[in-house]
Amino acid sequence: MMGIKERVFSPLPRDVSLEDLVPKGNFYRRLEAASNLSFVRELARDLYARGGRPSVDPVVFFKLQLVMFFEGLRSERELMRIAADRLSVRWYLGYDLHEALPDHSNLTRTRERFGLSVFRRFFERIVEERVEAGLVRGDELFFGSTKVEGNAAVDSLAPRWAVEAHLGELFDEGHVEHDPGDRSEACLPTAADPVLRERNAAEKDWVSRDGAQDRSFKGTPWRERTSDTRASRTDPDATPMTWVASGRKLGYQAHYVVDGGKASIVLNVLVASSEVTENRPMLDLLWRTCFRWKLRPHHVTADGKCGTLENVAALEEAGVRAYVALHESGSRHVLARRYLGQYPREGGTAQYRQ
Repeated sequence: MMGIKERVFSPLPRDVSLEDLVPKGNFYRRLEAASNLSFVRELARDLYARGGRPSVDPVVFFKLQLVMFFEGLRSERELMRIAADRLSVRWYLGYDLHEALPDHSNLTRTRERFGLSVFRRFFERIVEERVEAGLVRGDELFFGSTKVEGNAAVDSLAPRWAVEAHLGELFDEGHVEHDPGDRSEACLPTAADPVLRERNAAEKDWVSRDGAQDRSFKGTPWRERTSDTRASRTDPDATPMTWVASGRKLGYQAHYVVDGGKASIVLNVLVASSEVTENRPMLDLLWRTCFRWKLRPHHVTADGKCGTLENVAALEEAGVRAYVALHESGSRHVLARRYLGQYPREGGTAQYRQ
């Protein structure tokens, strides 16, 4: 006899708990057991008023960011739909079946309040815990990048001067934007040498610029970059890139430094516009990673896009073996002669013997 399932729903009995409905081996149960995010409240404490209506718990906000990453979501609206639909996600956030979840607009305001600095400190705290647990070996570092599509259409491109003038009208008046690369005397270590202080204040690498493009770096005369003259009206930081099977799109390039140990811990991340190729921020990411986590890598591995003369020579000069294919723009004999001092360089990261 064929059975017919009737759609009849009755209220859950009081003795049924969300704790009982989520399987013991669920991924989010393991994630909760492996990471304690209570430290984020201290990171964000100064950004909240002492009185007023309670906000969404910063721990819940960062847990939602992790859910967005693990589920491969790009929209906060979709994130909250998933959170409302999945018992395991509700359990991970600490919201019972009858509790209303945060609105997606609240997440947007919280992210803007935190800014990049809080996210960076959150990331470093997570990596620090992995270092303390012995999961970072540090002998070998891998460098790579991946393209990230932006939420803007190619049709939104307009002359860059007009876009920048419009942004200046929006944000300059009555608003002082904090420059994360600002190294004024109040932020610098005490130093008796004024020349040293002046030089440090003027230096800005890729990390201190938060991946912002250096517009003084121009493309070749026969291959002018579109982003030098045009910018998106809706997402000015996104730049044109080639997207497989879809033609051109606007987006970003996410650069990664990954430890070569078994756990493959990501040690550093830099998000830049898509026009920033892998070779340009490689050395800055390397020095920052080694200094921050006190690493002395034996060798570095990357693909041929990172194998410029400057990068390979600087690595070898620093005593780090470069397992990097030489980029097509250079040649091996030129690299050898320049490294041996026959071709002196002007400026750059590494200093060569004359």
